[in-house]
Amino acid sequence: MKNPFKYGTIVEGEFFTDRIDELKEIRQMLDSENHLILISPRRFGKSSLVQKAVKESSRPYFSLNLQNVISVEDFASKLLRELFRIYPMEKIKHLMTHFRFIPTVSSNPITNVIDVSFQPVINGFVLIEDAFALIEKVSREDKRLIVILDEFQEIISIRKGLDKQLRSIMQGQLHLNYILLGSQESMMTEIFERKKSPFYHFGKLMHLDKLPYEVFKTYITNRLPCNDADIVGRIADEILAFTNLHPYYTQQLSSEVWDLMLYDGIIDDVVRQAIRKIVQSHDLDFERLWQTFNRTDRSILQSLCRSINPLQNRQVATSTSFSAIKRLIKNGYVIRVNDYEIEDPFFKAWILKSCQ
Repeated sequence: MKNPFKYGTIVEGEFFTDRIDELKEIRQMLDSENHLILISPRRFGKSSLVQKAVKESSRPYFSLNLQNVISVEDFASKLLRELFRIYPMEKIKHLMTHFRFIPTVSSNPITNVIDVSFQPVINGFVLIEDAFALIEKVSREDKRLIVILDEFQEIISIRKGLDKQLRSIMQGQLHLNYILLGSQESMMTEIFERKKSPFYHFGKLMHLDKLPYEVFKTYITNRLPCNDADIVGRIADEILAFTNLHPYYTQQLSSEVWDLMLYDGIIDDVVRQAIRKIVQSHDLDFERLWQTFNRTDRSILQSLCRSINPLQNRQVATSTSFSAIKRLIKNGYVIRVNDYEIEDPFFKAWILKSCQ
């Protein structure tokens, strides 16, 4: 039997969890000339959801994570590299004759992977203009290209003014759909909802929340290796209580529980044993991570472990606490769905065990 729970990579096929309404909404957007802005904390399944929607559209698409972009030259190079994955260079190289700076293009004869690079130039914006112009040229009205830019809030840090340049390019393009994903809600809201922002109301804004409790519970109980409905129901409740419905960690804990049930025959106390095993496997990583936090950060995290609102922590000034929370959210250690919570429930368990 194959473990039916998957985490850490794009989730497809039988591993995909519901999201029926969200899929329908994205499909409707792709049937229009509009663009989508999708916001949620990291590891909530944005990429898996979008990949499923665009694959079902049977249209060409590519995805680029802006966290991996270090300069405008690198941005233009990576855009062309992704473009060459779906359109052979031999068929579109004639469209590059008007490039103001010609990239260096090479091919690995073994892997057949195309590599693209630009030399640094004084006005790197022209590279972006040429790259996006090529993207529009290859897209057809009857088979529009879908461009997915993940962690889009990073556009602000690549180069000053790049967001303004991109908006001026993208707003005039035809026969394209852009899907812009982001995990830092405050920054994404600033980019797309602030009136003075270049990307103000650029597309449809969509927030991806946690899955409904009963939907996730059914998903788990149908996959656990036990036919007793009461037992699998209890186990699913314990899993969801620990992960607080976080999609990634729910899949991770369910996967470990499944292994313990099937291979070790453990039923009673299986969730607690699975949690202990995962926390122990990350003990050194969590210890190193803890050492990187300052005293204020540690105080905030310990308050969250005790279900105390960190802004009501009398040991730290409210303004200091608020700045620390913003920093922890930006770095992905804390998320806010309804309330503030530690993003990784296993790290939370480690804090409760090691630092109380």
